[in-house]
Amino acid sequence: MEITKLTDAERFDPAKMTKNLLVASDHMFCDLYCLEPGQAQKVHAHDGSDKVYVVLDGTATLTVGEEVQAVGPGHAVVARAGVAHGIRNDSAGRVTALVVMAPKP
Repeated sequence: MEITKLTDAERFDPAKMTKNLLVASDHMFCDLYCLEPGQAQKVHAHDGSDKVYVVLDGTATLTVGEEVQAVGPGHAVVARAGVAHGIRNDSAGRVTALVVMAPKP
């Protein structure tokens, strides 16, 4: 059994958003994204993979296609394959989000 305590995987960098790998296989991956205030992942797309962002702490601003919305802890946002997406932290506090993508690009 593989077990990871999410708080042990948290790594913040004052210079840029961090992607902390939790699980990877030939079929998917799961990261913990950590964003300081003002940090962002540029909007991009994956042609053959769906991505799910689950906000764990803080308020994240998610872009999926033409939609932009701020969401807090306990919310999951889906970006379907081929749809542009990204996450940013427009708040004054830190943001952590669990991010799962499948199939792995």
